[in-house]
Amino acid sequence: MPNITLPDGKKINFEKSISGFEVAEKISKSLSKQALLISVDGELKDLNHTISKDSSIKIFTSKDKEGLETIRHDTAHILAMAVQELFPGTQVTIGPVIEDGFYYDFARKEPFTTEDLNKIENKMKEIVDRDEKTYREVWKRNDAIEHFKKKGEIYKAEIIESIPDGEDVSLYFHGDWHDLCRGPHLASTGKIGKFFKLTKVSGAYWRGDSNNEMLQRVYGTSWSTQKELDDYLNRIEEAEKRDHRKIGKEMDLFHFREESPGSVFWHQKGWSLFQKLISYMRTKQEIAGYQEINTPEILDRSLWEKSGHWEKFGANMYTSTTPDEKVFAIKPMNCPGCVQVFNQGLKSYRDLPLKMSEFGKVHRYEPSGALHGLLRVRAFTQDDAHIFCTEQQITEECLTVTDLILEIYKDLGFEDVILKYSDRPELRVGDDQVWDKSEAALLEAIKATKLEYSINKGEGAFYGPKIEFVLRDAIGRDWQCGTLQVDLNLPGRLGASFVDSDGNKKVPVMLHRALFGSLERFIGILIENYSGKLPFWLCPVQTIVIPISSDFDDYAKEVNSQLKKVGLSSDVDLKNHNLNYKIREHSLTKVPMLLICGKKEVDSNTVTIRKLDSKKQETMHLKEFLQKYSALNKAPSI
Repeated sequence: MPNITLPDGKKINFEKSISGFEVAEKISKSLSKQALLISVDGELKDLNHTISKDSSIKIFTSKDKEGLETIRHDTAHILAMAVQELFPGTQVTIGPVIEDGFYYDFARKEPFTTEDLNKIENKMKEIVDRDEKTYREVWKRNDAIEHFKKKGEIYKAEIIESIPDGEDVSLYFHGDWHDLCRGPHLASTGKIGKFFKLTKVSGAYWRGDSNNEMLQRVYGTSWSTQKELDDYLNRIEEAEKRDHRKIGKEMDLFHFREESPGSVFWHQKGWSLFQKLISYMRTKQEIAGYQEINTPEILDRSLWEKSGHWEKFGANMYTSTTPDEKVFAIKPMNCPGCVQVFNQGLKSYRDLPLKMSEFGKVHRYEPSGALHGLLRVRAFTQDDAHIFCTEQQITEECLTVTDLILEIYKDLGFEDVILKYSDRPELRVGDDQVWDKSEAALLEAIKATKLEYSINKGEGAFYGPKIEFVLRDAIGRDWQCGTLQVDLNLPGRLGASFVDSDGNKKVPVMLHRALFGSLERFIGILIENYSGKLPFWLCPVQTIVIPISSDFDDYAKEVNSQLKKVGLSSDVDLKNHNLNYKIREHSLTKVPMLLICGKKEVDSNTVTIRKLDSKKQETMHLKEFLQKYSALNKAPSI
């Protein structure tokens, strides 16, 4: 007689074992029609899972994250099923859910074409119409290996061989077609719906190892309604137009080269944008009481071992052995260097909180296939800061940091910000008592903000829990940028201490804080958010002065000189091209204002303004223009 507890605390008694279907039907007929899966004591299960003991349950529909992810998981299976029906002999490997969709890797000699994707999509819809029943079977490991080998599925057999001997394996059947999978899954293929689209094909090495065979990865997206699918496809189309790599080339901001993969070659205009962001951040941090420092990029291996980074990041660190056989590493993070600055000189509780900021260049190895313009690089600049404080100061300092981050994002046009709280990961340093303190303090701080937040179980840093700040851009995409972490481990590992009011030495708490995260990545996000049309105060080139003919070159040069004197980033175009050509050229590079100079402007000491994306012109006295736009040449909060 299972006693079922619902999320609202209500209890339902059943006289015998029941399934998720029956629980949903008992709650309401409408819920039973919408139900996709169930959680039993926090563990996701198929709706046909039998519940025979007292349990806490929750029913999920397509409106829930769990429901949508399951739809995508099923769609990935149906993709593989359709491929093998259309192209016999194709081997399936893995097909996980990813953000906004799924993919499946296939072993097939012939490359998939665009026409093939259309055929596969139609076959998938046919499978949905067939409404094949989905069910789970548990097999002995060795039986499953033998089964897939007989089918010629050597990749699937290899996956099962990596499972410890003696463990059973889970297979899901959609009609006769089946795949190795832990589940859960929907009740039948018809439950998936037809709101999916296959988006692209790319290469992928088996198990991500470049020494292995190259497979074909088919990407797709799947949603619970046609509107959601259409909105997503429109977002993707818009995202392609906003691609920062394309716009960065048009604006002459940066480029990449094979000789240094994942490292940015900044051009003058791009570096100007980079420095404007740093200057802005520097001003905000000075007002907030931060001391800016700078630490070495190369440190001895022993320090990374003490900090715990060697164990966590060693495989992705760039290292060098000197002639005297010492091992050094280029820093993947700034934290250990900052602690060394803190350790210089005796610190008192009166010195805390002590805030140290650093624009530190860090290097982390990323696989070549993962690199993506400014958004995924191997060398980047962190706008790091570390706040040393007492345990009693944690909550207040976390709130102060959160306010600063939100104010900065608002200045840059991001007001839709989501907070995510991440607790201890499986691989971590420090004992559980220290983690208990860290998590409690950070959770108290995030609750005190009164902002909505979600919890990411097990996604904290290896030294402490964290808050992630996720920005939503102009076309609805989410970007994880800022982080705030409470660390009661690293300071002690590296010998940091302060003298407390009782005269005893104590280990400070260390708050790790990044606002942009990576300046390179944040610039990529900014470019895509604004389609290159950045806020005036951030534009690398704010004005171009254009004389109508060479007769007015001297006046144009004088106007340009006056603009520079009031701090505007300006240039003058004296090239021997006609006016329309120059307007088109500078519009492509996203210059917000062109200042046209001819006889009328010379005689009246004015400029004629032509703004980006506008055919209207306005004539303004030069002195008035200088006053107005020099005042606008700063962030809103400064």
